[in-house]
Amino acid sequence: MNRFFIEDIKLVDNYIILDDLAQLHHLKDVLRLKPKEVVTVFDRQGNEYIVLINEIGVKAAKLEVKEKKIPDNSGIKITIACAIPKNVKMDDIVDKLTQLGVECIIPLETERVIVRLNKQKKLERLKRWEKISLSALKQSQRSKFVNIHPIVAFKDLVLAAKDFDLKLIPTLEGERKTLKELFNCLSGRIENVLVLIGPEGDFTPEEVVLAKESGFLPISLGKGVLRVDTAAIASVSFIK
Repeated sequence: MNRFFIEDIKLVDNYIILDDLAQLHHLKDVLRLKPKEVVTVFDRQGNEYIVLINEIGVKAAKLEVKEKKIPDNSGIKITIACAIPKNVKMDDIVDKLTQLGVECIIPLETERVIVRLNKQKKLERLKRWEKISLSALKQSQRSKFVNIHPIVAFKDLVLAAKDFDLKLIPTLEGERKTLKELFNCLSGRIENVLVLIGPEGDFTPEEVVLAKESGFLPISLGKGVLRVDTAAIASVSFIK
C-alpha cells in the first residue's frame, strides 16, 4: 500500500488534508492515484492511518480516515552513534538502520574520523539523511520516525549520555564480552540501549577509557574486523 508522511496530522470531521505539494505531486502525478483508492499516511510520532482518497485538488487532497493504528512502543529502543566513515557512505548506514527500526541515529566525530565537515556541510548532510531515512521508512512499511541527530563530537556524546539502561562500545582491544555473553548475564529490564560504532582503525585507547569511565561496557562483535556499516547493522540485528 502506498504510504505518505504528514508532519503534523490534524483530524477534521474524520478527514485528513494532504497539502504538502511534493507529496501531492507524488500521489496524483507519479502514482496517478484516484478518488476511492486506499493509501496509508503516518506522522512523526508513528501514528498510522488507513485512508480513502475522497478528493484530489490542485493544492490538496482530502483523505477519509478508515482506521487508525497506534504506534507499537514495545521492545528495546536502540540508538546507534556511528562514526562518519570514509569508504562507506553514511547515507547507506542511515537507510539500513532505519529499515531495522532503530530509535535514533547519531553521526559521530571521533579522533580517527577522516571526514570533517564545516557547519554548512553538516546542516546539508543532516537534511539529506533525514530525507533518506523517511524514504526508507516508506519502503520498509514502518511508521515510527527515526530521529537523526546532528553530528556530535565523541567526548560530548559520551559525557552527556545518561538516559540509557545500557551503553556499549564495540572495540578491538582489551577485555571484552561478546553481545551474546553480555545479554546472557544481564539482569533487569533493558529498554534503552546506546551503541557506539567506531571508525576505520577503531576508537583510540583514550576514547575507550573515557567511554568506560562514563559507564559504557566494552564488547566484541566477533573475531573479524568489521566495516563500519557491517558493525552497525550487526549490533542492531543481535539486540533486536
